[in-house]
Amino acid sequence: MTMQSSSHDPRALLVVPTFNGAYSLERLLDSLPAEFPLFVIDSSSSDGTQKLLVDREVDHEIIPQHEFNHGGTRQKAVVDRPGYEFYIYLTQDAYLVDSSAVSKLLSYFDDQEVGAVCGRQLPHLDANPLAEHARRFNYPVDSEIKSHEDAARLGIKVAFMSNSFAGYRAEALADVGSFPNDVIVAEDMFVAARMLQSGWKVAYAGDACCYHSHNYSLAEEFRRYFDTGVFHSCQPWIQRELGGASGEGRRFVISELHYLLEKHPGWLPVAMFSTMMKFAGYHLGKRYNHLPATVQRYCSMHKGFWRR
Repeated sequence: MTMQSSSHDPRALLVVPTFNGAYSLERLLDSLPAEFPLFVIDSSSSDGTQKLLVDREVDHEIIPQHEFNHGGTRQKAVVDRPGYEFYIYLTQDAYLVDSSAVSKLLSYFDDQEVGAVCGRQLPHLDANPLAEHARRFNYPVDSEIKSHEDAARLGIKVAFMSNSFAGYRAEALADVGSFPNDVIVAEDMFVAARMLQSGWKVAYAGDACCYHSHNYSLAEEFRRYFDTGVFHSCQPWIQRELGGASGEGRRFVISELHYLLEKHPGWLPVAMFSTMMKFAGYHLGKRYNHLPATVQRYCSMHKGFWRR
């Protein structure tokens, strides 16, 4: 179904992939500005998501669950809803702090060399101390526009991007071959790295804010970092092109330690085990091709990837 309005801003399309997230999706829909058209791609939800989309008259398309791919499904929006200058991606578990966040994000494209913009993420109200610190560390107040030259200073962090709230210039997406269809995670970093490699800039918008965080269990942290290790193993060109993390992991652990000592000392043992799970998961993921297929799938958070 397609619902369009003459009051819509024709420059940008909001895109949200969904799967069994009716409760959080309703919260997101209520936060979105009405002047931008919205397109939802649902992976055959069974929890009432589709009824919500029909009741709210949201332009949407339903795909089989097995067809979902982090990059390919987002690229589907560009193919199926062409003609927009910018595509703004959100995840169903995020929601905007205020309705001006999209316009603030789009303002960074006034610089014609900016190909992608990542918004700031604030922790959900129920975020645990680890999740709260992660958002404070990775999403600072200050905005920044980065180019390939900044890789010498930032390493791979120069390509930091999150599709929980991020925008892409359609011209820049096309220039770098659009979203990949074969990555397990981090399609956002993949595209940002390609843009930097091709001479585009990427921006971080500290004033364009959404709420988004996860209270991961230790097993989920292991699986999440296993998938990150798989991504880096499959895409070694990113670290060759931009460099490594430049001590970012060490800075994160030290920052987390100080934060917890000051505010939540009882969480220090949890943080220690969480760090161990991340480290083990990432390094095992980097060596995924030495593991049996059943172990690869067991260790992974995104198990559908291994059916390909």
